[in-house]
Amino acid sequence: MRRITPDRSWPLFDTAASMAVERQAQASLPVHTLMQRAGLAVAKLARAIEPHGRRVWVACGPGNNGGDGFEAATHLHRLGWQVHLNWTGATHSPPDAQWAQQRALAAGVVLQKDAPAEFDLALDALLGLGADLSPHRPSSAVMQAWLHRMHASAAPVLAVDLPTGLQADTGVAMTSPGQAPCHTLSLLTLKPGLFTGDGREHAGQVWFDALDVQPELSPSAWLLGADRAGRSPKTMARHSGHKGRFGDVLVVGGQQVQSEGTSMAGAAVLAARAALHHGAGRVYVVLLGQPDVRVDLIKPELMFRSASALSQLATTQVAVVGCGGGQAVAAVLPGLLAQGMGLVLDADAINAVAADSQLRRSLAHRGRSHLASVLTPHPLEAARLLGSTTAQVQANRLQAAQTLADELACVVVLKGSGSVLASPGRTPMVNATGNALLASAGTGDVLAGMVGSAMAQGLAPWEAALQAVHEHGARADTWAAQCPGRILTASDLLR
Repeated sequence: MRRITPDRSWPLFDTAASMAVERQAQASLPVHTLMQRAGLAVAKLARAIEPHGRRVWVACGPGNNGGDGFEAATHLHRLGWQVHLNWTGATHSPPDAQWAQQRALAAGVVLQKDAPAEFDLALDALLGLGADLSPHRPSSAVMQAWLHRMHASAAPVLAVDLPTGLQADTGVAMTSPGQAPCHTLSLLTLKPGLFTGDGREHAGQVWFDALDVQPELSPSAWLLGADRAGRSPKTMARHSGHKGRFGDVLVVGGQQVQSEGTSMAGAAVLAARAALHHGAGRVYVVLLGQPDVRVDLIKPELMFRSASALSQLATTQVAVVGCGGGQAVAAVLPGLLAQGMGLVLDADAINAVAADSQLRRSLAHRGRSHLASVLTPHPLEAARLLGSTTAQVQANRLQAAQTLADELACVVVLKGSGSVLASPGRTPMVNATGNALLASAGTGDVLAGMVGSAMAQGLAPWEAALQAVHEHGARADTWAAQCPGRILTASDLLR
């Protein structure tokens, strides 16, 4: 059994793949072996989570997830715990689940009708892989009431394989998150939905037990850990290096409209500072409109240029385009798309591509011509590119990111809880780092600058995105650990 942390990557298997792994394992093992192993693993983790607990509430559903709960209840009962066992009932339970229930009752565990008044730990073994909490399910109301009772308590909750109501493939939850400390023990395989969308909030701390089974199938996705993210290229530089060896980054954005008295220069400056902090040798900034910014007094290393100088900067290795670019970015984007430099498109550059079919074709042509492009949309921007809605994107984040990557022939970073990275012909990645502190203005601009900097220093677009996204989230995790209760701003993220 392993605690899932951001230090290493893990293969993820969707529902179909997980069921195939289960069928293969059952065909090669004695009957009931998987359920025995699963129940024992749940009982062991329950004791580790609440080592001084003595009262456990085990809520079992109608399928094999409930069977795992019955088996765990048997072990805990034999260890001297007071087991309060609830079962939703079932017309046709799977044979393994029937066997586990009979074992629990034979061991002396008593089925109870109502939820307990007090408990030290709750086991959510109601619904697992492939099951949903839809209203038409006969026991749905009972399960909803039990879940509400569990999560309203101060006692920790351990979900067996998946939190009830969380979709394994998409991370879409059919319940609201509770206040109780949550743990999830994923069994046999790790599921993508635990790490993206609503998954991380509902699953809490994820643990994994492969039940001594080695899957023979290729994973559906990967959880991105530090081992695959690598390090910032400059941290591996030689002493003899100079600024020319660490690449040039051009940041284009920050529209200023003097007639309206508005300016979005801050977004472009944040991206530029991020590129500098991330190791780029030189960073140029072109602010669109008629800017009156000529120097960044906090980071005077940044070199500001006028929009008329864009043609002279065509030899820059990477351009980060769109950060606060407003409508003006659409005018310069065709020329930038035609250049051979690598591109990172964010914010208003993405919106411009979504609104203009010619820009869309130009972007896809870059990929077919083996020119590097990375898009960093948030869900609304991704929806505009897909001609859908934010809700539809969030309903299947991995599919949305992969569709965009395939259609536009580029690397896509779909931002949000459990950012998804996709590229044509590659298995998608779900980032393991980051937290809600990143939900503030400017943090996306910082990420765009970091990606551009990594590309300028020689990383391929896919590797640059992996490295920057993981580090971006890791910085937020470090802040949360070292500065508890303090808000994280984009400027803080740069430090």
